[in-house]
Amino acid sequence: MSHSTVLPGVQEITASMIKLRHDIHAHPELGFEEFETRARVMACLREWGYEIHEGLGETGVVASLRNGKGRTIGLRADMDALPIKESTGLAWASRIEGKMHACGHDGHTAILLAAAYDLAQRKPFQGTVHLFFQPAEEGHGGSGAKRMLEDGLFRLFPCDAIFAMHNMPGIPTGKLGFLAGPFMASVDNATIRIQATGGHGAMPHKAIDPIVVCASLVMALQSVVSRNVPPLETAVVSVGAILAGDANNVIPQSAEMRLSIRSLNPEVRQLLQQRITALAEMQAASFGARAEVSYELGYPVLVNDKELTHFAKQVARDWLGDEGIVQNLQPFTGSEDFAYWLQQVPGCYLLIGNGDGEGGCMVHNPGYDFNDQALPIGASYWVKLVESYLV
Repeated sequence: MSHSTVLPGVQEITASMIKLRHDIHAHPELGFEEFETRARVMACLREWGYEIHEGLGETGVVASLRNGKGRTIGLRADMDALPIKESTGLAWASRIEGKMHACGHDGHTAILLAAAYDLAQRKPFQGTVHLFFQPAEEGHGGSGAKRMLEDGLFRLFPCDAIFAMHNMPGIPTGKLGFLAGPFMASVDNATIRIQATGGHGAMPHKAIDPIVVCASLVMALQSVVSRNVPPLETAVVSVGAILAGDANNVIPQSAEMRLSIRSLNPEVRQLLQQRITALAEMQAASFGARAEVSYELGYPVLVNDKELTHFAKQVARDWLGDEGIVQNLQPFTGSEDFAYWLQQVPGCYLLIGNGDGEGGCMVHNPGYDFNDQALPIGASYWVKLVESYLV
């Protein structure tokens, strides 16, 4: 993608925003701990003349820019890092042991700041822009998006439309991807505790083995997706952990299974909960054991508004042409707490390519890094979107 597509104002600030991105990357902060990141963000926004609001979602920031009367648009970037030990070896690699920006939120923050600079310098719109810098998207300690809602986000800062952007490895650098309707999956967690009867490993007939129950249940759970969920629907049931016993000659008293459950349809989501709970209880009972199922509902299905997604895609097409758009984009089974906001305000969650070169890795990987070449493209797109919506 040529530099001619980058807006002059964004180009002017890009080098300093890349430097800022590297600094944020080197000093990652987990959810609701983004104090230094927030301070860097606010320092920029104050210098550029934004109205700053703190306190929503603990470490969240809202920056407002007004230019006459008109509609209101909201743009969101996430700020938090992940509890992962970085292995990139980069000059700007994390200096905080066990924490890293493995999902590119440092890049998302820098993209929105670069756009904020150009918007403030030129004010190429009529109306109001709210910039939302959100904590805790990764869900460690709770959802930052949900917390900001609980603190009155859209009551205090009402919007006619909202948008968010996430980088995606595997997509060519700077290409933009759009999909109307269900785009990101809901994510729920289930903990299944099997209560059985412990005993000596040499005399299994005197015990009820919870590990055997777990083994049977792992296989039975596969039938939920293959035989209960309609074939054209999407669902994922993954057993991420089985915890039981610590000696080779002891049948433990209990065992615990931890599940991640995802779907792209609220009705399928409800079906999964019903079937997983019933299967666990009945499988355990068939062995003479008992299952206790704890089901925790997480982020809902992210649903993009049809009209606004079409609008956002057309803005990109008018600017970059068809070659700048990801063709035939499919839904993702990853999850995103921007979904909570889209339940209250119509909008669109879109993707920007982080590169598809050999050796690149997916997000949440110790070797991941945000691609700085995507920064000016993403920032220019935000400005183009604001210009097109607030006319």
